[in-house]
Order: sequence, then C-alpha cells, then structure tokens
Amino acid sequence: MEEWSKEQWIAAVQSGKKAAFYLYTPMCGTCAVASKMMMIVEQLLPKLQIGKANLNFVEEIALDYEIESVPCLLVCDGGKVTEKVYAFQSVPFLYELLKKSID
Repeated sequence: MEEWSKEQWIAAVQSGKKAAFYLYTPMCGTCAVASKMMMIVEQLLPKLQIGKANLNFVEEIALDYEIESVPCLLVCDGGKVTEKVYAFQSVPFLYELLKKSID
C-alpha cells in the first residue's frame, strides 16, 4: 500500500472514483493487524485506489473527518466520504465493503 499525503487523498476523493484511505499509527497493535488485512484486500482488489497514512503526519485529515481512533478506514465514492470504518472485523468484511461499485 502506498503512503499518501493529504493532497493525494484529496485528489482521490475529487476523482469521483471509489477509493480507500487507511489511517494508522505505528505504535497501535490493532493497526498492525489491520495493516495485514488491508494488504490482502489490496491484492484482491487491484483496481481500487488504496492509500495509507500515519495519522500523526496528516493531522488535518483527523480534524476534517473527525477521526475518533485508529485504525480508521475512510471510503469515498462519487466525490464524498461514504464510510468511516473503525472495526475492521475480517478480510471478507473489508473485501465486501470495498468491492461494491468499483469500475
């Protein structure tokens, strides 16, 4: 998964296509598990734009989207954020969530 800047996330949202932005912090144990899950989902959905960022370096995103905790997955479609996921649950859960409406 590619590390994205705030500008890359904004460009993904503005593209109007479905995209996901995975937010984490390095010292978060749950984030380590979520990262592995997201790597699998990325392999299963190669057409989906997926980026990640250490939330410590994109604080404005945390404020703009009122991020309450990490890990957090922001999903955008049609130019707006449609999902904000904190409970990653499982790879099948994430896959089903993200595969909808991919071009």
